Amino acid sequence: MNWLACKNPAWVQANDFSFSGLHNPGNTGNPFGSAVTPVTVAQIPGLNTLGISMVRIDYAPWGVVAPHYHPRATEILTVIEGSLEVGFVTSNPDNRLISKTLQKGDVFVFPIGLVHFQRNIGHMNVVAISGLSSQNPGVSTIANVVFGSKPDISTDILAKAFQVDKNIVQQIQWRF
Repeated sequence: MNWLACKNPAWVQANDFSFSGLHNPGNTGNPFGSAVTPVTVAQIPGLNTLGISMVRIDYAPWGVVAPHYHPRATEILTVIEGSLEVGFVTSNPDNRLISKTLQKGDVFVFPIGLVHFQRNIGHMNVVAISGLSSQNPGVSTIANVVFGSKPDISTDILAKAFQVDKNIVQQIQWRF
């Protein structure tokens, strides 16, 4: 399920089922203006095979969590402080944007495998908590997947897919 062996029950301790730190704001001093603090099986070994995890997300004013998807989890997000614009895009052929502005206490669901995003639409910091339906949800940020693959996806393929000149594709790939 997540490539982690189960721990021998005789060796289990309380620390295998706890995490401290969600009260600490993440560092939003990056180009996105956001920080994600994960609480997955990597942080709590006791989550192994339980099918749940969570994250704290901090957003600076106008900070974003870039378009991404979770290949193994549905996400449910709750705004703890502030206002967020959130949304996801349905799959082909419709590719409909489903979006909403959330306030403190509001909840929004991102279905498994669909591209979604969040953006702080205010001048104050925002805090949100998300629950995920996997102990190891994974995350694929669209720009990183498309332009940051190793080795690179051929510039011919990306130029045709995005209907842009190959030089533009190369410039974007060099940033990753």
